[in-house]
Amino acid sequence: MYQATVPPLIRALNNLVGILTKGAAYAEAKNIAPSVLLSTRLFPDMFPLTRQVQIAADVAKRGTARLAEVEPPSMTDDETTFEELIDRLKKTVEYLETFTPDQFDGAEDKTISLPVRGETMSFDGYRFLFGFVHPNVYFHVTTAYDILRHCGVEIGKADYLGVK
Repeated sequence: MYQATVPPLIRALNNLVGILTKGAAYAEAKNIAPSVLLSTRLFPDMFPLTRQVQIAADVAKRGTARLAEVEPPSMTDDETTFEELIDRLKKTVEYLETFTPDQFDGAEDKTISLPVRGETMSFDGYRFLFGFVHPNVYFHVTTAYDILRHCGVEIGKADYLGVK
């Protein structure tokens, strides 16, 4: 479970750091106020770029902590710049790097309950990781990517996958 949790989440968040770095450089090169990109949404009822990044980091951090049965650190949602969002992602990666494989022994069979929109959802650890944590992290990373790509940032599949 460690191998299925920590390395893929670290990779996704590090790839998002690269994507945001390109977004910041694009805003500077095109003389666009970074706040324009950071507040962009794909549709009015969707969260803006800033919130997409915060949620990706939170789900990765909290999901990993729940599987390891530890309390995650809290982070305030007050980022207003690309640099602050990148720092949040880097801090989340640093936190994920503190976990060890033995913390996940038997995690696939643990019962994980969490409140979601006024209801309590329960999963075994395996279904929690593959049916909740991974899909949510990848959804928000993808949406952040899509927002920046829609704004004209020259990013592609290799940026999302973290390959050169």
